[in-house]
Amino acid sequence: MTDQGTRNLNWCAALLDGLIAGGVATLVLSPGSRSTPVILAAQRRAELAIEPILDERSAAFYALGLATAANRPVALLATSGSAPAHWLPAVIEAAQSGRPLVLISADRPPELRGWGANQTIEQAELFVPFARECHDPGPATADPAALKMMRALGARAAAVARGPHPGPVHINLPLREPLVPEETLAPPAAQHRPAPPPPPAAWHGGVPDPHRAEQARALLRGRGLICCGPDAARPGLAPRLWQLAEHLGVPVLCDPLSGLRFGPGGPARIARYDGFLRNPRAREQLRPDWVISLGRTPVSKTLLGWLADVPTLRIDPAARWSDPNHDVALLLDADPAACCDWLAERLDPAPRDWLAHWQQAERRIEAIAAEHLAESPWCEPQLLATLLAHIDPGAGLFSANSMPIRQLDTWAGARATPLRLFCNRGASGIDGQASTLAGLNAAGVPCHGLLGDLSLLHDLSGLQLLQRLDRPCVVLNNGGGRIFDYLPQQGVEGFERLWRTPPPLDIGAVARAHGLAHHAVTGAAEFAASLAREDAAGIIEVRIDAERSRAVHQTFWSRLHEDTRLFE
Repeated sequence: MTDQGTRNLNWCAALLDGLIAGGVATLVLSPGSRSTPVILAAQRRAELAIEPILDERSAAFYALGLATAANRPVALLATSGSAPAHWLPAVIEAAQSGRPLVLISADRPPELRGWGANQTIEQAELFVPFARECHDPGPATADPAALKMMRALGARAAAVARGPHPGPVHINLPLREPLVPEETLAPPAAQHRPAPPPPPAAWHGGVPDPHRAEQARALLRGRGLICCGPDAARPGLAPRLWQLAEHLGVPVLCDPLSGLRFGPGGPARIARYDGFLRNPRAREQLRPDWVISLGRTPVSKTLLGWLADVPTLRIDPAARWSDPNHDVALLLDADPAACCDWLAERLDPAPRDWLAHWQQAERRIEAIAAEHLAESPWCEPQLLATLLAHIDPGAGLFSANSMPIRQLDTWAGARATPLRLFCNRGASGIDGQASTLAGLNAAGVPCHGLLGDLSLLHDLSGLQLLQRLDRPCVVLNNGGGRIFDYLPQQGVEGFERLWRTPPPLDIGAVARAHGLAHHAVTGAAEFAASLAREDAAGIIEVRIDAERSRAVHQTFWSRLHEDTRLFE
């Protein structure tokens, strides 16, 4: 049987066959993970020129220029989420001036749309008012008739873009993981997935009827946990949540953006789960019978994957089915604090030692992390410890997406000092980060910033707004999209140029051009001194040795995987 990665590759290759036959000679792309099958297929076509351009808005206008000059269709490619939205100004211009563009937006598969999955929006109709045609052919299949359709679709898109009424044509490609064929990378270990739970039921506010109460009691038996994703905390929730956890004897897993990891908390608070869930014994011993879910989808992909197939009760007053694993069996559409009280009155505690196992694992990971970092070269983990210690209690930190928020999730454990942590995690784009940081500060939330080099480059027009800040924006300069170093694309031919895309960026010159102070640092003492300066506002550029950082992380994860003392 053909593997999913190969089906994706053949699906995209068929589309490119048709586009090339229809006259497309250039593919302008912005790097991303979900678009990997299209990039792999394009690399195999010598007659197709590939132009990688980091910023989607710039890429779209560049493609517009090519199409205008050559009067032939040019293909444009971006990953899922907010990325293709940056094409809109150029798409409008192409529609109004009659320029032939073929817009290819990679997308998450249909089973993730509308379920709160990360970097997933309704993008199939994003350009409906301006595109000559919009197509959403569905996920890849090996069916010969469907592959024939994809070739015809490519040829049709190129023909429609050319005219007689020239303009943009949109093709939205939902692609399932794995994105890379087995012939390119070794296949993942096979995993057995049990049959899905029965269809979910919802309780929409008010007092639940006796049937719903019994359903909750039947669902939440045995060893459970409470998972608090981004924006879980609401007024009045925290004390009642800790009371519920204490009554049940279950852990509360607190995402860094939950509003519950930093500040006063209960003994059930767990923050280091992304670490100890990399240990096979921990994954087995701590497997829950049920989950209570609050907030949006967690940052940790390790956690999300581990919780797959666990029956879930979701609490969400907005009635959002934030359920990318499709495991919600009961949705409580009501005030979370009131739900905690209601559940505490009806549920029986977990076995006595259940929470103790989690607390022991948390302490063990903290000890391993402290020991590991004391022995390791200075990089992001030590930087984060210094930065968090510098921020005033109750003040804020705005984190960019991609690596910065994941670094915080991995290394920033629970602490009693309050911190307001922000991140644009709705669609998880890296666009508009400096502007969002400025807006938070203008609204009265004193915030430091933590950005990557690519997220800074994505929002150069927003840097002028940072002149208004009285505290610095820390920029991690590690030479491009280092998140791809930890993804399956790492090592694929063309990786450096087409995925990591190191930017030719002089951050100091960019800062000065926007009237901002600039301090470049490479070590702990320099970084601490830069934070403490009276004129610290502006940009602190931290130059990270990316290979050394990767080694620090990989060694840490290996230690966690091999540790035998998690449950001593």
